[in-house]
Amino acid sequence: MSSEKEMSKRQQRREKMRRAEMRSRMITIAMVVVGALLVAFFLIYPNFKPVAAVTKVESKPRPQANMNSAGDPNAPVKITEYSDFQCPYCKRFFEQTESQIMDAYVATGKVYFTYRSAGNWVSANIGGGKTESQDAARAAYCAGDQGMFWEMHDMLFSNNRDVEDGGSFTDRRIAAIAEMTGLDMDAFNKCYNSNKYVDQVNQDFKDAVAAGVNGTPTFVLSYNDASGQPVTKLIEGAQPFSAFQQAIDEALAAAAK
Repeated sequence: MSSEKEMSKRQQRREKMRRAEMRSRMITIAMVVVGALLVAFFLIYPNFKPVAAVTKVESKPRPQANMNSAGDPNAPVKITEYSDFQCPYCKRFFEQTESQIMDAYVATGKVYFTYRSAGNWVSANIGGGKTESQDAARAAYCAGDQGMFWEMHDMLFSNNRDVEDGGSFTDRRIAAIAEMTGLDMDAFNKCYNSNKYVDQVNQDFKDAVAAGVNGTPTFVLSYNDASGQPVTKLIEGAQPFSAFQQAIDEALAAAAK
């Protein structure tokens, strides 16, 4: 009788252990499933999250536009703008000053103007990965393949939400901006998704640093003086048109002597 009782107790212990093990397995499986669902949510949700509205703007044609440059390549004065589509001061220059320079100096053959990207400052300083600034720059160059660099340039600046890496230029929003700009989306997506211009964007930044640029926007004004010697001057920040006017007029006078 006692042997049967011992057996019954062992069976009860085994059954209790089996049930405890089953509960443990079920809890583990449930945790794995919940974890997988959370990972899937965070991976999938951004693709369904509504994209911030895109504002359509009419771009003003640049004189003799060629990819990211405008004007006569043989103009006596050259200005290279190192800029960032996320930078509020760069946006201010675009809105308040750039068109005046285009009208007064680029359209008249006195200045050759080039836009280049230098929006990698955070990434370079902390050793991080790509930023929305870099992605926006790649998008502008891809638009340039379709002869619409400046149209995309204007749309990107006009749709900058003034929050650094805050969603202005996610991949989905860039695509929406490109479509609103009127680009051939098959060609654009092929260019953008292939990272065709990533090396160009990185080279822009390296050249900016080599030129002594410490922030955006910075403008490198260059010309050859009367003796043929190259002269370079930096114009830093979103200066008013009068500051550019003075610097350009001085360069034109020195180049003409």
